[in-house]
Amino acid sequence: MIKDKQHETVEDQYDAVCETAKHIAGLIEQDYNVVVTHGNGPQVGNLLIQQSRAKTEVPAMPLDVCVAGTQGQIGYWIQRILVNELRRRGKEREVSAVLSMMLVDKGDPAFNSPSKPIGPWFSREEMLQARKEEESWIEHAEKGWRKVVPSPRPVKMINARSIESLLKSGHVVIACGGGGIPVIENGSGNLVGIEAVIDKDLASERLAADIHAYVLMILSDVPAVFLDYGMPEEKPIYGIDVKQMRQLFEKGIFAEGTIGPKVEAAMRFVENGGERAIIASLEDAENALKGKAGTFIVRG
Repeated sequence: MIKDKQHETVEDQYDAVCETAKHIAGLIEQDYNVVVTHGNGPQVGNLLIQQSRAKTEVPAMPLDVCVAGTQGQIGYWIQRILVNELRRRGKEREVSAVLSMMLVDKGDPAFNSPSKPIGPWFSREEMLQARKEEESWIEHAEKGWRKVVPSPRPVKMINARSIESLLKSGHVVIACGGGGIPVIENGSGNLVGIEAVIDKDLASERLAADIHAYVLMILSDVPAVFLDYGMPEEKPIYGIDVKQMRQLFEKGIFAEGTIGPKVEAAMRFVENGGERAIIASLEDAENALKGKAGTFIVRG
């Protein structure tokens, strides 16, 4: 939704969702039941800046509440724009945005080594003023200090049954925004929100598995997964079985911060019983679903 520093306004984000909605509508026109997931990185970062700067006027909200807020914001945009795009095509479908909680294990090792940067950059003086005793921060030589939080692995989509019911009723569903609102179960069995960020690709795979989806599509700005990416000899991977992709993945050739989580999510989906996983560009969505574009991973 935010492509670069020159396109951060509400109008820019609206235009980006309009373009996305066209490709999603193309899939819905083919009578697929569609669940849309999305990231929230720039939006939740902006919201955290607002929280920080307004804390002397109103109480700042914790991270799990901020994730919920961006789920509502982005979900509303996708919902409204997608309804309009479907109507333009003469197709009436209910589009529902679901506030989605993702359960994580309170014993996940990630809680002992926070690694996910969030929010704005601070000077050392600002960091010392804003930092709470239990928080972790990292320093960048040129940009300053930034808060880091744990990134635990998703265990279970709390709202999976609700999403399945909506799908069976013919709804297009928007869910799992920003990886889902991170929650744990405490000693009493109650759900408790936590300061964490869940990887959106792994969370999408968890949701897809929990609702027994047939296909997982991960759409971004890359046309496929590449071997030797960025090198003169780079080569796209098209059709591949999951065992072969797992062998490549375990060699560490896919970058951890970019394509790596997408490849891992795609493999896990197929290994957990999914029929097919696809990694492709947004523009190629319809062709990728037909097997004519992107990387598709199958069981055998």
